[in-house]
Amino acid sequence: EVQLQASGGGLVQAGGSLRLSCAASGFTLDDYTIGWFRQAPGKEREGVSCIHGGNGGPHYADSVKGRFTISSDNAKNTVYLQMNSLKPEDTAVYYCARLGGSRSYWGQGTQVTVSS
Repeated sequence: EVQLQASGGGLVQAGGSLRLSCAASGFTLDDYTIGWFRQAPGKEREGVSCIHGGNGGPHYADSVKGRFTISSDNAKNTVYLQMNSLKPEDTAVYYCARLGGSRSYWGQGTQVTVSS
């Protein structure tokens, strides 16, 4: 069974850092792209970053370039999102998802709150 478990959210002051983890099971990262998305209250879900477990090639939304870093530890079947220089506008529920294949799979969200 394909599952994704996101964790690592929390409350942090502006300028601080958090590292989100997305633990995958039921498949291997080598074959898929994993994406991080976020949804703030009253806003649509937006893509933040993605990486292919086998080919790398990370991509970032313009709003997080230079501040967020996505990485993949295939031995642990886990994708990380290191978030530095956090801003209040980064406050949202963050989700990870397996993209591609016959359908996408989504993990439950983890709340990130950045106070000013």
